[in-house]
Amino acid sequence: MNPKQKIQSLRAELREHNYKYYVLDTPTISDYDFDIKLKELQALEAAHPEFYDANSPTLRVGGEVTKNFETVKHTYRMYSLDNSYSKEDLEDWEKRIKKLVDGEVSYTCELKYDGASMSLTYEDGKLVRAVTRGDGFQGDNVTTNVKTIKSVPLHLKGDYPPKFEIRGEIILPFEGFAKMNEERIQAGEEPYRNPRNTASGSLKLQDSSEVAKRPLECLLYSLKGERLPIKTQFESLEKARNWGFKVPSVAKLANSIDEVLEFVNYWDVHRHELPYETDGVVIKVNSLQQQEELGYTAKAPRWAMAYKFKAEQVSTILNEITYQVGRTGAITPVANLKPVELAGTIVKRASLHNADQIEKLDVREGDTVFVEKGGEIIPKIISVDFTKRNVNSTPTEYRNTCPECETELIRTEGEAQHYCPNAMGCPPQIIGRIQHYISRKAMDIEGLGGETVALMVNKGLITNYADLYQITVEDLLPLDRMAQKSAENLVAGVEASKNIEFERVLFALGIRYVGETVAKKLAKHYKSIDALMNASEESLVAVDEIGDRIAESVVAFFDSEENRATIQRLKEHGVQLAISAEKLANQTDKLAGSIFVVSGVFTKVSRTELKKLIEDNGGKVSSSISGKTSYVVAGDNMGPSKRTKAEGLGVPIISEEDFLEMLS
Repeated sequence: MNPKQKIQSLRAELREHNYKYYVLDTPTISDYDFDIKLKELQALEAAHPEFYDANSPTLRVGGEVTKNFETVKHTYRMYSLDNSYSKEDLEDWEKRIKKLVDGEVSYTCELKYDGASMSLTYEDGKLVRAVTRGDGFQGDNVTTNVKTIKSVPLHLKGDYPPKFEIRGEIILPFEGFAKMNEERIQAGEEPYRNPRNTASGSLKLQDSSEVAKRPLECLLYSLKGERLPIKTQFESLEKARNWGFKVPSVAKLANSIDEVLEFVNYWDVHRHELPYETDGVVIKVNSLQQQEELGYTAKAPRWAMAYKFKAEQVSTILNEITYQVGRTGAITPVANLKPVELAGTIVKRASLHNADQIEKLDVREGDTVFVEKGGEIIPKIISVDFTKRNVNSTPTEYRNTCPECETELIRTEGEAQHYCPNAMGCPPQIIGRIQHYISRKAMDIEGLGGETVALMVNKGLITNYADLYQITVEDLLPLDRMAQKSAENLVAGVEASKNIEFERVLFALGIRYVGETVAKKLAKHYKSIDALMNASEESLVAVDEIGDRIAESVVAFFDSEENRATIQRLKEHGVQLAISAEKLANQTDKLAGSIFVVSGVFTKVSRTELKKLIEDNGGKVSSSISGKTSYVVAGDNMGPSKRTKAEGLGVPIISEEDFLEMLS
């Protein structure tokens, strides 16, 4: 056997042993024998570098150092999940589903693992990229570190598609976590607080050989790609398992919400027997076609729901109530607690939301309070132990002036929160607006973080986001911990932000109630900041899904002379304040005023592309048929009840070809 053949043979053999040990948990070779074969392969590869393979088993040990993790845009957005906490929540969810899809609905039930979300991309059966969830739109490229995780296959087996993505969680099993902490304590170091945060932090270590030492695992559960050879979620789990992925075997197919609850109730008791953390169950509509029909809200898929196990509760002392000012001037009361351990972390603070919540709970400084993590993420006070209240206790009086600038607070009728109206002079509002402007979903300015923004404002270098475009390297160098290279990167990042598209700039401006989705709608409708600045409340309300509150806020923002002056400066600096000519060239008003429902399976374009074509040409996509529907675009396997409803309402049913002809 020549060297090339020997190398290929050893790689194949080691991959198979790795799969049996880390995925199937059925080793057929001793650790000693495995190490001997690995060393033999390392020696052969060193002697024959011409046969280098980026996915060789020898690279599992790491060694590559990553100074800066590249930001990568997700091909398919990584959404959050809506949460439920009761049978009634799940039944309401099922009712919403059955209004939107035809036929019987079954569900795949899977455990919700508490780790770091990950998206892996495979091409021709080889791992090419591993990206963290990030903000759902883009994340960090951590491929080098993920390659060291033994349960992540570098080469696939069987009938895998030529290109696809698979999502899952990087987790740290309890046993490995305990061993890591034992070693840290023996070395005189602080133990890690919980497995989830430790797993997440491991992925951003610069030295991949350090990651390789940690007993991380990767549990996979979701496939993404075009025209994949699967029809259901449950089938996708079986396929992924056959291709070599570590897919938990506890998933169950359920035909009713009662069967879903059987799964939930079983694992609520037995989850403590698992080797890793889980905080609930994820329920997904099983049919992928029905998933496509259901689609997404702005934040989550309509076809999936997380059922969260009851949150852990603890009691502690509320030492003091303080107040925070947000970028919009909203005041949030904060409970400062006697530190207490809750769900693996030390909790010192909890949100009290607003004055109504404080009054409703009758919460006071010095009280013994019960705290839980809402969705096991954000700590919140849920009640007071009145049996332990001091007899001299007095009710909490909500403060009436801003804690930062002492301006008298206002509370608009119908609003839950108090606000500081001193938008241009209140430091946290100034800092918060600029921090929002530079954030990932907005201008995503490389090299500039929230702490640096606060420093620049406090030193008088900037007072609003337009000032960023006049900052020089020389201005930045006197700042604490600001080196020449960092200053140059920051200035370059600000310059690069001039290429960010209009809809994200509009979101970045920080207009109250204008989030990502609303910014996209307004940008698409008005096409330029000038048109939007001159829009009346009446014309704004006429835009799809823009209500009175948003319209009032937009008009009030542009009525401000300070805001108009800032916009003018952004224009002069070359920031994109209109949709580009190139993008406009791909948009028309051919379908303006028309509402489409898309149903079935399509052959010439994917469902996603079809919806984009509708929106790019001025139409609106709806998920359900009503008297307002203009057309139903029907593909193969269109549901019979949708067809019956469309015919009953007299809504025209057109084919994929009819629709494409409509555009040509």
